[in-house]
Amino acid sequence: MKSLLDMMPDAADKLEMVMDFGGQMPTPPADAECHDIEGCASWAAICRKGNNFYGAADSALVRGIVAIITAMVDGKSAGEIRSMNLRDEFASLNLQLGAGRLGGVNSMIRFLENL
Repeated sequence: MKSLLDMMPDAADKLEMVMDFGGQMPTPPADAECHDIEGCASWAAICRKGNNFYGAADSALVRGIVAIITAMVDGKSAGEIRSMNLRDEFASLNLQLGAGRLGGVNSMIRFLENL
């Protein structure tokens, strides 16, 4: 994802691509454990089945952000996730997000760091 986003010099084009990522995010399995993420500008949930992560959101942009964050941790154990620097990894994408969306990103990361 990072390499695709890096090819987009325009901030609006990057956000459009983020929304496209959200449209490609797989639906959580019925038996996945889902948690609503507090602090997001829109409703968002991160779901987990074993070390596989999924997500859902009611906004196209937030759905894309959830897709990116869950892709960063998919297949990783809770310990592996805690050893990652998700904030820096997400920040390296250079997305132009407002304060409300960044608050949601931080809430998602905090949730994952506390698995």
